[in-house]
Amino acid sequence: MADRRFHRHSGALALGEIARIAEIELPAGADAGRSFDDVAGLDDAGPSNVTFLDNRKYLKALAATKAGACFIHPSLAGRVPAGCLALGAKNAYRAYARVAAAFHPPAVPVSGVHPTAFVDPAAVLGAGASIGPNATVLAGARLGAGVRIGPNAVVGENVELGDACVVGAGASISHAVVGARTVVYPGARIGQDGFGFVPDPAGHVKVPQLGIVRIGTDCEIGANACIDRGSASDTVVGDGTWIDNLVQIGHNVKLGRGCVIVAQVGISGSTEFGAMVMAGGQAGISGHLHVGDGARIIAQSGVHRDIGPGEIVGGSPAVPAMEYRRQAAALRRLAQRKGPEEDESEP
Repeated sequence: MADRRFHRHSGALALGEIARIAEIELPAGADAGRSFDDVAGLDDAGPSNVTFLDNRKYLKALAATKAGACFIHPSLAGRVPAGCLALGAKNAYRAYARVAAAFHPPAVPVSGVHPTAFVDPAAVLGAGASIGPNATVLAGARLGAGVRIGPNAVVGENVELGDACVVGAGASISHAVVGARTVVYPGARIGQDGFGFVPDPAGHVKVPQLGIVRIGTDCEIGANACIDRGSASDTVVGDGTWIDNLVQIGHNVKLGRGCVIVAQVGISGSTEFGAMVMAGGQAGISGHLHVGDGARIIAQSGVHRDIGPGEIVGGSPAVPAMEYRRQAAALRRLAQRKGPEEDESEP
C-alpha cells in the first residue's frame, strides 16, 4: 500500500465508483456500495484493498492474496481465490492504474512565487503559476497557467512552457518551447549545446548550435535525461512521447507522436523516429537513421541501419528479432558443447 506520508490519499471508494473509473462491468450480485480504501500489490493487499494481475507469472501470488478484489482478464477470473472478488478487465493493468490515480491524486500546488525564487521582471507568468524555492525564471520566459517550477530549477531566457507544465527540482531548460501538460522530472537538461564540432589536429572547431528544442503536449521527460538543442534544424519530441530517466537525445533528433524511450537509451544526432516507436533500455541508435512508425528496438541493441515500420530488431548490430533469437540460441548451443580437451569425465 502507498505510504501516506508521501502519497496524498483521497479516501475510500465504493465498488460501483471503482467500476466506473476502471470502465468495467461489475460481476452479477456484487455489492456496488462495498467500500475499499486503497490499492495494493498481490502480496501486500488486505480485504479492503483492490489489486490486479496481468501476468501469468504471478498466478501463485494470486492464489495466496488476501485482497478484497482483483482486476484480472476474464479468462483467468476462475483463478481468483475465495473471498476475493474478480473484476473482469481486458486490460487489468490499465484498470488498476486508473483506480490507483483516483485513490492517490496529485497534490494541488500552491500558486505564487517563493520568497527565495528569482523571476525576472521581463518574464510572464500565467494565472496560478507556482515558482518553488531558489528557482530561477529569466527574462522573456513565458509560463502558461498553472505551471509548476520546482526548487532550484532554471527556466532560461525566452523559454515557453505551456499550461500545466511541471518542471522538477534542479532541472534546467533553455532554448526550448514546451507544450501543455508536459512533465520534466528532476535534474533533466533540455536545450543545452548539441555535440557538434569539426575535428582538427590543431584543436577541434565548435559548430554553433543554432536550433532549439520543441517538445509537444502531454510528454514526460525523465530524471537526468538530456535533450540537446538542434544545430541547424530543431530537435523535436512529438506529442505524448515518454522519455525515461538517463536518456540522451542528440541534436536534430526528431521523435514522433507517442514514442517510448526507456532508461539509458542514446539517440545520436539527426536520427528520426516515426510515431509510437519503442526503444528498450540501453539501446544505442546511430545518427542520421530513420526508424519507421511502430518499430520496436530490443533492450541493449545497437542500431546502425534504418528500421522499417513495425519492424522489431535486437542485438548488436541490430537484426530482425527472429534472427536475433536464432543467433542467441545457436551461440548458447555452441557454448554448451565440449571439445576433447574439455571432457571432465573420469579416465
